[in-house]
Amino acid sequence: MQFTTLQKDMIQAMKDHDKVRKDAISTLVSAAKKLGIDEGCREDIPDALTDQAILKEIKSVKEQIDTCPESRAELKAEYEARLKVFEEYAPKMLSADEVEAILKEKFSEVIASGNKGQIMKAVMPELKGKADGKVINEVISKLLG
Repeated sequence: MQFTTLQKDMIQAMKDHDKVRKDAISTLVSAAKKLGIDEGCREDIPDALTDQAILKEIKSVKEQIDTCPESRAELKAEYEARLKVFEEYAPKMLSADEVEAILKEKFSEVIASGNKGQIMKAVMPELKGKADGKVINEVISKLLG
């Protein structure tokens, strides 16, 4: 996802007086800017950093939804609306079948060791940001089981 696209969409949401959408996109813009500053690329934020910020915010809002008490239905609805906007901008993630194919192709010798920790250590740098960690973990468990 390009950072400039996020900024343009936020401006459009302001013009449309869509407060929920504007707030959600604003959160993504802020997170991407913060990551950019931390990485030393304040002016030209790469797509990979923007995607990383989006994934981090999605994880955060999912945790908020999971921990939100049932008595706070309006707050939960707000989190869910925010998640819906975040997911529009999320990078496409690999499916379990695609992850399995990559693991069998590139990491067959590590998988042969049978050590789940070593496998995760070898695989995560390659698949981080491309596939959900839970999916990777499930595929590895399936291959070892």
